[in-house]
Amino acid sequence: MVAEVIDNTTSRGRTLRFLYDCPHDEFKRELFALGESPLPRYIIDRRENPHATADDMDDFQCIYAKNEGAVTAPATGLHFSRELMKRMEIKGLNFAYITLHCSLSAFHDIEVEDLTKHKMDSEQMIIGAEACRVVNEAKLAGHHVCAVGTSVVKATETSVGTDGLLKEYDGWTNKFIFPPYDFGLADSMIANFYHPMSILLMETAAFGGYELVMEAYDLAVKNGYQFGCFGDALLILND
Repeated sequence: MVAEVIDNTTSRGRTLRFLYDCPHDEFKRELFALGESPLPRYIIDRRENPHATADDMDDFQCIYAKNEGAVTAPATGLHFSRELMKRMEIKGLNFAYITLHCSLSAFHDIEVEDLTKHKMDSEQMIIGAEACRVVNEAKLAGHHVCAVGTSVVKATETSVGTDGLLKEYDGWTNKFIFPPYDFGLADSMIANFYHPMSILLMETAAFGGYELVMEAYDLAVKNGYQFGCFGDALLILND
């Protein structure tokens, strides 16, 4: 298998063209065989065998995942099970699904003091008409709009209009959200307890307010909450 770099993106990325004469399914199978589930280092370090297992392919995946393209899971979605989704549906909650192919942005250190100069990796995102309909009907009716994770917030803040409604979008985003930031769409958010100095924590602090989020983190540390992808969740409400 041979890959040729045909383009350098504006945010550390590369576009590759694979030279491999075979059916797509075979190419995909061979390509996937070269890698494994991208588990966090703090998970791998706890194991005798440092490699991902077959179970990790299911465990490190959102139950509603559909489209291939991300290099890591949008980890806040890992909190949802099919049973929980059904219970929420019975209670009258509506779901809107969007696509954002998560990049390696969350793993890059911030190397600048001026956050406006930090460069994010570009991520492909698709927001369709059905998602816009569900979200906008809810917002116009005065209901809450809850974003599941920083990736969802990043995507919706890329595509929200000046009227506060979600717009269809098929393209790329490299939006970096940090305090202070005026959010245009969601009024509540579910987030993980992210690691210090991460862009994910910065976005959470921008959404919930720095002091309130730090208070929640202090409470999490005192009570032994787990941080990271397989850790506990944080719900931020606007009441």
